[in-house]
Amino acid sequence: MLDVLTVPAFADNYLWLIHDRTHAAVVDPGDAAPILAALEAHKLSLVAILLTHHHADHAGGVPDLLRRFKVPVFGPRKEAIPGVTHPLGEGDTVTIPELGLHLSVLDVPGHTRGHIAYVAQDQSWLFCGDTLFAGGCGRLFEGTPEQMVDSLAKLSSLPDATRVYCAHEYTLSNLRFAHEVEPGNTALQERIRIEQARREQGQPTVPSTIGLEKATNPFLRYREKDILDRLTKEQLISSTEPIPAFAALRQWKNSYR
Repeated sequence: MLDVLTVPAFADNYLWLIHDRTHAAVVDPGDAAPILAALEAHKLSLVAILLTHHHADHAGGVPDLLRRFKVPVFGPRKEAIPGVTHPLGEGDTVTIPELGLHLSVLDVPGHTRGHIAYVAQDQSWLFCGDTLFAGGCGRLFEGTPEQMVDSLAKLSSLPDATRVYCAHEYTLSNLRFAHEVEPGNTALQERIRIEQARREQGQPTVPSTIGLEKATNPFLRYREKDILDRLTKEQLISSTEPIPAFAALRQWKNSYR
């Protein structure tokens, strides 16, 4: 049986260890130290590194890990990340034999130009880096609104039960913005109550699920009438065309406090 271990890092990152209680693959090790500590604490041997994009808080720990472990490094083909031995793009499959794990690769640009995501279909797991967040989505540092809309559509088309392993604890901030945008959403109101209680107890709010995101995440709901009406009221859009609406929503979130 495979499981996923949550490894906190920095102020709000989550690094993920997929393991079978003997071997482990790490997703987006921005910092080697907490990964090395988790491997030692759980008596796990690292067998692979999986990267979603090039940002340092996702890939910065790779050199230190490779000094300790001679393992394959999987990463996006369209980004130059030192240490990557297996460049990947949409349609590729990753097999990690020590874990019996098979991952499908999706191109999900927007946050960065070459961002990828990994889907473990047998386990219904999604490792999406900074493309989709619990209650939000990544900033458009390198890509376009059109790219992010397409990327989020790919992810939202996954089965509702798919568990979403995103890379940051941004959930409460994201949900505050979501409530500003769609205050009448009762599913969102309930989610805020649940996630606030989790954080008060020091528990992570991740993973989420695709179904929960579709019900509460404004960046998957930007076509909803209530959200379009809110954007119009704020004078952020002059039409209800999908791409401008999404772009306006993302721009609003950039400056929201």
